[in-house]
Amino acid sequence: MNVQYSYLPRQFAEVDQYIEDLRQLVATGEFTLGPFVEKFERKFAAFIGVKHVIGTNTGTDALILALKAVGVRPGDEVITVPNTFIATVGAIVAVGAKPVFVDCDDRDQIDVSQIATAITCRTRAIVPVHWAGCPADIEAVMTIANDHAIPVVEDACPSVGATVNGRSVGTFGKVNAFSMHPLKPLNVWGDGGMVVTDDDEAAEFLRLYHNHGLRHRDHVQIWGVNNRLQPIQAVIATRLLDRINEETEIRIRNARRLDTGLSDLGNVLRVTRRPAGYREVYQLYQCSANRRADLLAFLIARGVEAKVHYPIPIHLQAAAKELGYKRGSFPVCERQADAILTLPAHQFVTIDQIDYMSEVIHEFYAKPVVSVRKVC
Repeated sequence: MNVQYSYLPRQFAEVDQYIEDLRQLVATGEFTLGPFVEKFERKFAAFIGVKHVIGTNTGTDALILALKAVGVRPGDEVITVPNTFIATVGAIVAVGAKPVFVDCDDRDQIDVSQIATAITCRTRAIVPVHWAGCPADIEAVMTIANDHAIPVVEDACPSVGATVNGRSVGTFGKVNAFSMHPLKPLNVWGDGGMVVTDDDEAAEFLRLYHNHGLRHRDHVQIWGVNNRLQPIQAVIATRLLDRINEETEIRIRNARRLDTGLSDLGNVLRVTRRPAGYREVYQLYQCSANRRADLLAFLIARGVEAKVHYPIPIHLQAAAKELGYKRGSFPVCERQADAILTLPAHQFVTIDQIDYMSEVIHEFYAKPVVSVRKVC
């Protein structure tokens, strides 16, 4: 049996509906900003429950703009985690700030207990990452940030649809970022992103800055750049928003079934802890496996396209050498990087495929399979 990691050809197999939407765009000639982008921004704002959404060219752009909007400047420090995609840290560096890392917890999220000790007089923002589509302990992060009067920028790039106690991630911090990269829960035909906020002043800055600082066509209010969301991507995202919840529920079903199927493997394969009140959207379904390299090869040989996200933490990358960290600086993150494994659990994976993956993993570890056929 084959279990594919990429689902994009299947997601967009019924391409005619999108082409018809794009015909409407072409007929208007509104190829820069305009009503199609505005429609998506309003729709996404309603979806997550926030006042302002500003579409951007990428999720990385959204992070950069968010950091600028909360006042991060060259020489400032920004606290985040080393177990994330490079864009999180690259955005901090792009605005001239210094990344300051704290370790992650047993859920692969920022270790809240370490944030306070990392704060200095130069700390200008805290960037928790809702890694893999699973919410960080954002309520605790906000308590610490508020106690120290430090703004929070949520990296919610992998996490459209994730919630904590009924509230969408990306609505807790002052200014927050989402991505629509092709392998994110809400995805488009290329790159795209959103920066979101309830702060009117921040939104005013963002709308100016991401469009060259233009107040109107002939009036430049501030120096800015071009980080605009393309109308083509807005059209795709607008249609996909109509079924994002349905697709997310299938991911959740698949993840829960995998959790159940793998739960008896004990110390050789650890399933991530799932706190009550957290809706995880599983941009990645991750577990921690002993003998990961051998297991990965075993899965691939049996048709399961498993992946590793990511084997080298940011603080051990060549680009981070100047930050002064070394192996041993963040032991939890490093242990997880050595063991983390991603299994396909997206909305096109079937129940039979979920059970097959569980069986293959049990075969590798030579343990009997616990029946999960009645789990839904």
